[in-house]
Amino acid sequence: MVCAICEIRRPKRFCPGVRGDICTICCGTEREVTVSCPLDCVYLRDSRRHEKPEQPSIEQLPNRDIRVSESFLDDHQDLLFFLGQTAGAAALNVPGAVDYDVREALESLIRTYRTLQSGVYYESVPANPLAAGIYAAVQQAVARYREEEQKSLGMTKTRDADILGLLVFLQRLEFARNNGKKRGRAFVDFLSRFYPDAEEPPVAEPSSLILS
Repeated sequence: MVCAICEIRRPKRFCPGVRGDICTICCGTEREVTVSCPLDCVYLRDSRRHEKPEQPSIEQLPNRDIRVSESFLDDHQDLLFFLGQTAGAAALNVPGAVDYDVREALESLIRTYRTLQSGVYYESVPANPLAAGIYAAVQQAVARYREEEQKSLGMTKTRDADILGLLVFLQRLEFARNNGKKRGRAFVDFLSRFYPDAEEPPVAEPSSLILS
């Protein structure tokens, strides 16, 4: 028996991504590169503990003109939690979606909410169908969120500017968590663990990602 990937070396472990036995070298080199790894794979989860994605400089981050302060995040914890959970669930529900698709969806959402600030609304739907699926799911969820506010409060208190700021914060998180791999889902994995359900309270992210 030989490794299901290289077809040379002796296999040492079962890979749920290729549904076959592979060698440890291929597991390490092809993980999230040519293999779409399930997030619950024990070898992937172990690698996450040692993963240190290259952190972007402030100059590399888009939308630097939008201020996101710690006090802003504290004041909008519930909405941040909702958006993080929604983005994570959307990415998991779009087959084949990876971190770069989430990045594209977030950038399109930010462009759309920027137009609302200018008074000329324009939907910046991504051309990439995977990113477009995530984009649509977030937009639909935000609409439902506001409907529930209207029903319970008799008004909608969530401002477009608040959503814009929190989307920018999530975008900065994606840049910090993305491991640079073609099929990488480190950010999606982070969202699924950090925002697992509506009952678990959110925790503030380190302020290194805040540009105020």
